[in-house]
Amino acid sequence: MYPIGTITTQLKVSADTLRYYEKIGLLKRIYRNEAGRRLYSDKDISRLKFIKRAQRMGFTLAEIGNLLSFRENPQTAQPKVRELAHHKLKEIEGHLAEVTTLKKELSLLLSLCEASSEGCPILENLDGDA
Repeated sequence: MYPIGTITTQLKVSADTLRYYEKIGLLKRIYRNEAGRRLYSDKDISRLKFIKRAQRMGFTLAEIGNLLSFRENPQTAQPKVRELAHHKLKEIEGHLAEVTTLKKELSLLLSLCEASSEGCPILENLDGDA
C-alpha cells in the first residue's frame, strides 16, 4: 500500500486529481488507514496508469470511464471498445490534418517574412479570417 505522496511523485499527478478521480468514480473508493489517509494498492496504480495512458491518446474522462467499465468484461465489450477507439482515431486524424495545414501556412508566412524588407506578413495574415 502506498501513500498519496508516493503516487503523486511516481505518476506525476496531483493529489487533487487523485481525489477528483475517486470522486467521479474513475478510481474505486481508495482504502483509508485508521488516520483516514488514503493508501493506494498496486491495482489502484494499474488503474491510474490506464487512465493516464488513455488521456495521452486523447480520450475524455467520460470515455475513460466507459473504457474502465469495458475493462471489467473485455470479451463482450470488444465491439463497443473498437467503436470508441475508431471514433477517437478519426478525431485524431482530423486534428493531424488541421495541424499539417497550420504547419504549411506558418512555414509559408515565415518564408514571406524572411523575404520581406518592410512590414511583417505573419502579423498581417493573423488578422485574416479565423
